Amino acid sequence: MIRIKDLVKTFDDSTVLDGVTLDVNAGEIVTVLGASGSGKSTLIRCINGLERPSGGTITVDGNDVTTKAGLAASRRISATVFQLFNLYPHMTALGNITLAPVEVLGKSKAEAEEQARALLAKVGLAGHADKYPQQLSGGQRQRVGICRALAMQPRYILLDEVTSALDPETTGEVLDILQKLATEATTMVFVTHEVAFARSISTRIVFMEAGKLLVDMPTEEFFAENGGLAVPRIRQFLSQIRKD
Repeated sequence: MIRIKDLVKTFDDSTVLDGVTLDVNAGEIVTVLGASGSGKSTLIRCINGLERPSGGTITVDGNDVTTKAGLAASRRISATVFQLFNLYPHMTALGNITLAPVEVLGKSKAEAEEQARALLAKVGLAGHADKYPQQLSGGQRQRVGICRALAMQPRYILLDEVTSALDPETTGEVLDILQKLATEATTMVFVTHEVAFARSISTRIVFMEAGKLLVDMPTEEFFAENGGLAVPRIRQFLSQIRKD
C-alpha cells in the first residue's frame, strides 16, 4: 500500500499540495486528474522522493519515504515513468534499462541484459537495443522508459503525464502498452489528461484542485451523473476536455 496522510508541499510562499490524504491498495490503478497546476505531478514527485514534503507523511509498504533508508527501500519496489522520458543520453536503450537492476538490485550484467531484451521485444523495440535516445522517436523513447521501469520488477509504478509530450499517433502506441500493463495486476498511480483511457483502465479516479484532493471515487461513480458529474468543478473540467 501507498499511504499518504495530510501531505503538504510548499515552494517559497506557494502551497502546491495542501493536506492531501490518499491510500492506494495493492493491485489498484488510481488515476489522478485535474487541471495544470493542481499539484498532480508534485504528488508523484513526493511519492518517489524527488521532492521532500513540507508536512505530512508518505509510506510505501510501510517505508517512510522522507527518510534515507525508507526511500531506498521504497525505490527497490517502485518505479517511475516520466513525462520527458529522462533517459541517459550517453547510454543505449539497453544500457538505460539495465543500469538500475545491476546497481540497485544486484543482478549480473548478463541477467539484466537478457531481461532488458525481452522487455524491448515486448514493446516492439527488439531491434533498437543498441540505439541511443537521440536515435529514437518520442514514442520509442517513452517505451524504453516503460521498459526501464518494468526492469525493476516493481510492485508499484508511478506514471507522470507519460503521453503529454507525444503526438496523437505515438500517444496511441504508448497507451496500448500501458493497457497491456494494466492487466498484469501491477499497482499503478497514473497522472494523465487522457480521460477516456483513464476511464478504461482505472479502478479509482482522484481529482485534484488547487493542491487539494477534491474527490476520490470508483471510476464508474466518478463518471456518473449522481457521482463525480454532480460536482460542478468536475463537470466543467470534463466538458472542457471533451471540447479540446
